[in-house]
Amino acid sequence: MSILPEPGAAAGAGALSAFRAGLYQCLTARADTLFELVEALLCQSDSVTSFPALSLAEVFRRGHGALYDALGAGRIDAGRLRNLLAAGPIRRLGGRIVLAVDLTHWLRPDANRSPDRLFCHVYGRGRSADQFIPGWSYAMVAALESGASSWTQILDAARIGPDDDVQAVTAAQVRGVVERLTAAGHHREGDQPILVVADAGYDAARLAWCLRDLPVTVTARVGSDRVFYARPTRQAAAGGRGGRPPKHGTAHRLAEPDSWVSPTHRTACETARYGRLEARSWNRLHPRLTQRAAWIGAGAELPVIDGTLTRITVDRLPHEGSPKPVWLWTSAAGLSAAELDGIWAAWLRRFDIEHTFRFLKQALGWTTPRPRHPAQADVWTWIVIAAFTQLGLARGLIADRRLPWEAPTDPGKLTPTRVRRGFRNLRPDLNCPARAPKPSRPGPGRPKGRRNARRAPLYDPGKTTKRNRNLTQQGAEPKAAQPPPG
Repeated sequence: MSILPEPGAAAGAGALSAFRAGLYQCLTARADTLFELVEALLCQSDSVTSFPALSLAEVFRRGHGALYDALGAGRIDAGRLRNLLAAGPIRRLGGRIVLAVDLTHWLRPDANRSPDRLFCHVYGRGRSADQFIPGWSYAMVAALESGASSWTQILDAARIGPDDDVQAVTAAQVRGVVERLTAAGHHREGDQPILVVADAGYDAARLAWCLRDLPVTVTARVGSDRVFYARPTRQAAAGGRGGRPPKHGTAHRLAEPDSWVSPTHRTACETARYGRLEARSWNRLHPRLTQRAAWIGAGAELPVIDGTLTRITVDRLPHEGSPKPVWLWTSAAGLSAAELDGIWAAWLRRFDIEHTFRFLKQALGWTTPRPRHPAQADVWTWIVIAAFTQLGLARGLIADRRLPWEAPTDPGKLTPTRVRRGFRNLRPDLNCPARAPKPSRPGPGRPKGRRNARRAPLYDPGKTTKRNRNLTQQGAEPKAAQPPPG
């Protein structure tokens, strides 16, 4: 048997069956085909390298033409599916909900007739190796968890259009996720604020300002060339020299150590891979906002968003290369040293979402199909997310089916690849709301009495037919009647 004893209601077969039933209700068109398409993704142990090859799976009871029909004519209620994702069990990191936001790209350089493409920034190894390739870009929000694994839980996905603002779309996504988590009872009054971690491509100050009315703390990486400012002193704020009092105090230039003041907190610890790790933080530092880009039309008085600046350094790297300091800015001031250590440790787990993107693309074949319209890409994206969510719910129910050269793993700590191997054995015990296809009726076949019919002669002058009259009027030479075959 591949099914282990149920570890709990949160990660048991009940939550998985409830999600499958709710998923079927979210499929508003071609529901049976789309649901079996999810089943085909889950019951294959190999990587998806061909989209029509999914029709060869045993759980898919339709032809390959139904795959393309479902991708083109299928519809998914995305709002209802988002509520379903937020209603399930939510993993936590350090006792609090941690949401990672990031972009991932579906490159389509050869789809010249596909609309809504934009130039996607693709990172490369080496100097000047970055490229901008046409494709579709998706912003995703995923919940992180603790432990020696890279599992994440995708809660929202949105495609970025050519005219969309990434910061505005991300802020709307996080707001929707937080509201749904609150409505589902995962976050209540008195709990720790939800932590949102992002990379350097996001404007942490703008995200914090857009989400200032929610119990959210934003932490993002900032470049080493940034400048932050402290609050002005009382004498400067009072306007001792007359005129308008200043809004910004002493400058803290990240590239100039001489401009740094004494840190508010300083902590250190020993790590196995990086040696000594030291974190220094400065309280109540804010970026200087200008009325440009997203702040145009914000009014004459731009807000002053105080936060905490943290600098993380290590002695060495696992591979070659000299380590560089990492700067983080957190949209919360007055934090203790223990709270700051928990925040930067949670930010380091942000890289788990990169492993999720890799699994979606390489194992589940998220970018394998070549749809022409972005609406078809959105349908396929939600199908892949639904399949990945079921793998996360089933990891506590599946025994390890390792390959001969792989080391054994404890139950509950399986990787997504190993869980996918054993999902086929778990599926018979789960509900399957998809209906079987209707049996096809046999064709009419050859009319009766025509099986041994003989071929009529091409031209017979003795018969008055329309074809013979036309040939005679055109002056065609009469052709002898062909003898019957045989």
